[in-house]
Amino acid sequence: MRSIKIAFWVIAGALVLLFLLADPSILFPAGFLPFRTTMVQLTGILAIGFMSVAMLLALRPQFAENRLGGLDKMYRLHKWLGIAALVLSVLHWLWSRGPGWAVSLGWLQRGARPPRVPITDPVKAFLASQRGFAEGIGEWAFYASVALIVLALLRYFPYRWFYKTHRLIAIAYLVLVLHAAFLMTYEYWATPLGLMTALLMAGGAIAAVLALADRIGANRRVSGRIVGLHNFPGVRTLETQIQLDEGWPGHMAGQFAFATSDPAEGPHPYTIASAWNGTTRQITLITKELGDHTARLRYRLRIGQPVRLEGPYGRFIFEDGADRQIWIAGGIGITPFIARMEQLALAPAGTTRRAVQVDLFHSTADVDEEALDRLAASARAADIRLHLLIDARDGRLSGDRIRATVPDWARASIWFCGPAGFGDALRRDFASHGFPVEKRFHQELFSMR
Repeated sequence: MRSIKIAFWVIAGALVLLFLLADPSILFPAGFLPFRTTMVQLTGILAIGFMSVAMLLALRPQFAENRLGGLDKMYRLHKWLGIAALVLSVLHWLWSRGPGWAVSLGWLQRGARPPRVPITDPVKAFLASQRGFAEGIGEWAFYASVALIVLALLRYFPYRWFYKTHRLIAIAYLVLVLHAAFLMTYEYWATPLGLMTALLMAGGAIAAVLALADRIGANRRVSGRIVGLHNFPGVRTLETQIQLDEGWPGHMAGQFAFATSDPAEGPHPYTIASAWNGTTRQITLITKELGDHTARLRYRLRIGQPVRLEGPYGRFIFEDGADRQIWIAGGIGITPFIARMEQLALAPAGTTRRAVQVDLFHSTADVDEEALDRLAASARAADIRLHLLIDARDGRLSGDRIRATVPDWARASIWFCGPAGFGDALRRDFASHGFPVEKRFHQELFSMR
């Protein structure tokens, strides 16, 4: 989390600093109307800057994923930037419209308009002539983007509709780029702020076009077909085995892929629940019935059905150099640990991976004897100590319970995958006991929206 917080404030700070260098008058306003004009510019530039970076992150660039610690972290930054852009867009609109409303209500006196100075620069004159057009399209694009961003933030908005409507933000963004290009103060373009804004909008425009053309991640897509399906009714999960065509680069345990079984539904992210074998080229996905789409999978998927995978993504890969690890899984969060145990079981004895001592805590509210038996067998094969806690029988897992079970917890690294609230609570608990959570508490951000 620290990396994405730093990235967010670096982006915001850089844009504000460049703006102050371009127009320091905001610090010493000559009156309300000049200050209002500058605030319109500042909020607009920040909003389009945040939206541009969010669009670039939507391309799922690998360098950013590595720097931020995984695609889940990168998408969290994408979400924060979208929310910030939404807030700034509203402020931009209020600074633009608010003074007119205040005058109509008698709260402000309309000042005398300054005399118009003839514009001799042909480019500036052209931009000025398009002001009304730019304001009109920008206002409608603002309304559309607000509605689309709000829909994206609603957790209970069906994913299949989210997938369709979220892509429409790319159209609104392209209109807002045109709006910003016409209405940004002309003199700013010759400053570092203008250069940065131009680069961000150009990159964001390219990303928007790629999104509309469904080309995001196209070079990381591989086709395959379903060769195995197994339902675990007690835990409401479905295990799907997929035979991949040539082209999959392999993956590390803990990584995930976007799987598409229904083009109308779009790609869904699933953690891969198997180690990679380049000879068989098969991978396993385990999905839990958590929503409308996953609840329908066991009725809709069939042997031989074509699927498309994109990936692999993620940095939840257990490679941190620690010879002592504690794994904590909540519910379906057990999936990356299943893949890692298979990877460890296949590793030759005496290798670095097999030398790591691991305690795995799995807390679950649901029970399926077959699934639990397979989990126990995987733990034995990987030489891992499994601690299974069933909520109704054993109560909730806590930091105190983990520390009592693992006396040398202070020198371990912790890997958590499960509900965000559960992980956040454990993170705070261990931090209160002096554990360096920023360095050694690895948490997968379960939600990609």
